[in-house]
Amino acid sequence: MKFIRLGTVAGSLVLLFTGGCQLPQTEAANGHPIVVGTASRLTGLDPAGVYDNGSWAVFSNIYQTLLAFEPGSPVPRPDAAESCAFTGPELTTYVCEMRDGLTFSNGNPLTAAAVKRSFDRVLRIRDPLGPAPLFANLDSVEARGSSVTFRLATADATWPSKIATGAGSIVDPAEFPADRLRKGTSASGSGPYVLASYEEGTSLTLEPNTGYEGAVTTKGVPVEIRYFETTQGVEEAWKTRTVDIAYAGLPAAALAGIDPGDTDVRLSVGNSAEAHYLVLNLNSPRKPLGKAAARRALAALVDRGRLAGEVFKHTVTPLYSLVPQGVAGHSTAFFDRYPEADPAHAARSLRSAGVTSPVRIKLGHQAGTAAVEARELKRQFERGGLFRVELIEERDFTTYQKRSLRGDFDVHLYQWVPDFPDADTFVQPLVGTGNVLDNGYASAEVDHIIRDTQRFTDRGRAMKQFRAIQDTVAKDVPLIPVWHRQRQVVTRSAVLGGHRLAEDAVWRLWELRRL
Repeated sequence: MKFIRLGTVAGSLVLLFTGGCQLPQTEAANGHPIVVGTASRLTGLDPAGVYDNGSWAVFSNIYQTLLAFEPGSPVPRPDAAESCAFTGPELTTYVCEMRDGLTFSNGNPLTAAAVKRSFDRVLRIRDPLGPAPLFANLDSVEARGSSVTFRLATADATWPSKIATGAGSIVDPAEFPADRLRKGTSASGSGPYVLASYEEGTSLTLEPNTGYEGAVTTKGVPVEIRYFETTQGVEEAWKTRTVDIAYAGLPAAALAGIDPGDTDVRLSVGNSAEAHYLVLNLNSPRKPLGKAAARRALAALVDRGRLAGEVFKHTVTPLYSLVPQGVAGHSTAFFDRYPEADPAHAARSLRSAGVTSPVRIKLGHQAGTAAVEARELKRQFERGGLFRVELIEERDFTTYQKRSLRGDFDVHLYQWVPDFPDADTFVQPLVGTGNVLDNGYASAEVDHIIRDTQRFTDRGRAMKQFRAIQDTVAKDVPLIPVWHRQRQVVTRSAVLGGHRLAEDAVWRLWELRRL
């Protein structure tokens, strides 16, 4: 799904995976909220202006979508909608019937017109940090009575999944302007929780929404989210017991050092295939990486095994293609095309295109663990004198996003969390024309194959096409896959439901309980 702060690291696959269990319907002990510590911050409350993991995690709790995902299911079910369906085999018209009597937490009615307005403003505003690329196929939205009709430019079997993401969050027209982003630290939604308070960059508090009507049947308890700039901050809060849950925040060494026999700790490892890439700037042929030969040389210099072992203490797995292992349609396109950590191969690639070495590049990264990874990549890229790397650290996440879109870096570290369980979520938003990376890559061949994959409601029939896309990406190298991981959540033994936060892209805070 989504851009993610790169200060977080992966969970160890050899440690305990906590399974499902019956959760008692109790309030938070002594009236105190359950406290979650994370380095994945909320960057904004307007769904039209953010497309990152920390923000969408909150959106899934305070806003409703027409459809929502159940744990472990690839098919979303109705939430704000009573029902949704395509009207024919062409897969270009999708109609949802709204539930009756829905309201936002401020008392205003949630209507089909509010749904239309929510989608229209995402496309009208088209904020560079927003999710508009996810709706690239949307031609128009019509609201009539209790019906919402989406008309698509071409067939898209994944449309139900796309509107079940944070991009499909329904907002109140009375609070959110039609043509610009809404600022501030408050917002009214219709999700399972109400935003009780928010201190930007520091913390937010959520209270159960007594007026919620939708797919979630479990009544939650109060939850406080505390934000930290780095994984080291999360680790310190965990050690001092000021947080009950560490979500996507403990450093690799801390995770690797967890004792499976510690009865006070639960480590949940989910199925989410978070992927980590190097994004390359192709925006001008005069750029250092404007030539494919230079990008291919970089691809041949990456030592994924060393990164996984030395930097991440074996808590991540090397990744060799756009679509991660464990997602249907995965291939090993970069493994098949490039040797691992081979300066001689990289030198031949540069010579074949007449590129003079050393090629000077700027590598952008965030603080914390990402800085350690960047230093190791610099060492790898400079082997054989083929590249000279200038490291540029940016501590503020939003500024980092803006700088990457502005082209301040020739290469930058980028982490992607899937929006929904389908290979399309790693393909269309990242390498389709108008993609969220905005790194200058566009391919008519890739666009054509993407449209082909979206014709199939039986997703198994699209596997050949997804592998073809990955082969083309490995040839063109607009990005280099580096590693992937399963989501991890660490909780105190007195807190139940933490495994629900690890399962997929949805942050099911309403499942949390204290013993």
